[in-house]
Formats: sequence, C-alpha cells, structure tokens
Amino acid sequence: MHRSPLLSRPGRVRTSLQPLWTGAVCALLTVVLLVMVAARWSPLIRLDRTVSDWLHRRAVTEPALVHANRVLTDWLWDPWTMRALVAVAVVALWWHGARLLAGWVAATTVLSSLLQQGIKAAVGRERPRWPDPVDSAHYAAFPSGHAMTAVVSCVLLLWLLRRHGSGPRMWRAALAAAWISVLGVGLTRLYLGVHWPSDVLGGWLLGAALTAFAVAAFDRYESRERPSPGV
Repeated sequence: MHRSPLLSRPGRVRTSLQPLWTGAVCALLTVVLLVMVAARWSPLIRLDRTVSDWLHRRAVTEPALVHANRVLTDWLWDPWTMRALVAVAVVALWWHGARLLAGWVAATTVLSSLLQQGIKAAVGRERPRWPDPVDSAHYAAFPSGHAMTAVVSCVLLLWLLRRHGSGPRMWRAALAAAWISVLGVGLTRLYLGVHWPSDVLGGWLLGAALTAFAVAAFDRYESRERPSPGV
C-alpha cells in the first residue's frame, strides 16, 4: 500500500542533543537580555537609542522606502501571514494522518503567541516615540512579536520540510526565504521606528529557544516511541 510522504517516517530520527542545547543557549541569552531591558541597563539603552535615532533620521527623508517597509511588515511578514502559512502545514499534516505532529506544531505556534504577550505585559516596555513618526504599533515593545513569530514560523516550516524529504534545491530556496524573512522583518520594525534593536533581538532569541525546545521534545518522544531493532 502506498504511503503519503507526509506519513513516512524520516529515515533517521534525530537523537542528538543539538536542538536542546540550542534552545538552552537561546533561552539563557533571552533571560540575560530581558533582565538588562527590565533594569534599563544604561549601555543597552544608549545603544538602542543611538541605532534607532540614526534609522529614524533616514526614514523621515525616504518616504518611498518607508512605504515599501510598511508593505513588507504589514502584509508579507505580518504575524498573521506567518501563522497562516503554519496553519496550512498543520491542515496538510492532519489531512495525511500525521495528527500528533500537526497538533505539536499548532501548540507550539499558540504557545509562542501566549508567551510573547505574557512577556510584553510583564515587562511593559514603551516603544520608541518620535515627534514625526513614520508608522505606529500597539502593545508593549519587548519582545518584538513580528520578529518572534517569523522565527517560530520559519523554523517550524523548515523542520517539517527537512523531515519529509525536500530536495537540495528546494531546501536551499526555503532556507534562503526563511533567512530573508527573519532578518527582513526585524529590519523593517527598526526602520519604521516601532521597536528598539533589543526588542527585535529578544524576539529572535525567544522564538529560537521555543522552537528548539519543541523540536527536541518531539524528537525525544518519537525516538522513545519507535520500536527497538529486532522487536
């Protein structure tokens, strides 16, 4: 009986500790950055202000570039666009019978949103304020929701693509698209003056930590559920 590629097990389930260690390092860096932000550590605050001031001075003189950045951040790399891509993958997995994996990916995405909003509320950091703003945004600043959602979505989609046998050309294209999206959305938030650089860095680190832990946990569960050789 023919099995769908989405139902096929990967030839080798990863059992290395790499995702777990990646998650631990990113989580530690997130905590360090969060403490510095909450404590308003002077060197970080000065760096945030210096970079943001420089970018804003450029933005107010380049309306066409501002418009392009707004289109990118509000449509192409908007968190709801990213979540929609993940939702399509979840539906495809569910349809092909990989329901545990579909639920895992969906739960990771939901947890990402809850964690992001919880930290925003707890830290309560104000966004940059300008006398001549080129864009606006709501809610607290740290961490950047756009940056975090882009990392979570892209890493999950790359993980699924890797698990189910992408060819070298498709993998390179997907990897390039993911890097462009993650870096691009961070730059748009900074250029539009709605986030401090440390907000974007915090979003990237927190998103990487969450998805690394999710991947490590699923791989661990899957390796334990596989029948031992000879059984």
